[in-house]
Amino acid sequence: MRILLVEDDKGSGFYLKKGLTEAGYLVDWAQSGVDGLHLGITESYAVVLLDVMLPGIDGWQLLKAWRAADIQTPVLMLTARDSVEDKVKGLELGADDYLVKPFAFVELLARVRALSRRRLAVASSMSSSLVLAGLEVDLLRRRVYRDGQLTSLTSQEFSLLELFMRRQGEVLSRALIASEVWDMNFDSDTNVVDVAIRRLRLKLEDGGALRLIHTVRGMGYVCEERE
Repeated sequence: MRILLVEDDKGSGFYLKKGLTEAGYLVDWAQSGVDGLHLGITESYAVVLLDVMLPGIDGWQLLKAWRAADIQTPVLMLTARDSVEDKVKGLELGADDYLVKPFAFVELLARVRALSRRRLAVASSMSSSLVLAGLEVDLLRRRVYRDGQLTSLTSQEFSLLELFMRRQGEVLSRALIASEVWDMNFDSDTNVVDVAIRRLRLKLEDGGALRLIHTVRGMGYVCEERE
């Protein structure tokens, strides 16, 4: 399984590549944003480990460029910045997970495995698509159609929508959503889940399409067709 590591710090990069290689992964290490951008577009990876502070093109710009090019490889952001605003920014741009430096290597490895398992689960799913009221989620090609029109989603938005579609009619709490989609513990002081759902709704409801993801006050969200 191939991983792209984008990290300009030679000490951290060497440590991470060595650990991941020993864990059985094939690792390509890009030491600049320019090299990372090129590899992310021209090569295929199971997961990308992306540092935020990079020379030339920073991690935010790199992630934005990949998603604009429809590169939906799961991305784990690595950063020394622990503010809520930075976490929300990364998730809004399409990051799938966020790990603050310094971190234990075993935690990074667990997150990498979780992201790769999630992608493999989609690829091996016996059901190739999920459908609800004109909304179709193609699990094998990771594409979403609303009333026959292709809707472009980030990798994180796709995972969020897949969760709702697989559990139609169930009220999902913010804690459950945070755990399933980002493999993180929910912090009631953040609005990461709400922001992500708001952005997903805007894309799914573009052109006046019927709302399918509804807020259940005090409990969470539910995906279902309503009159």
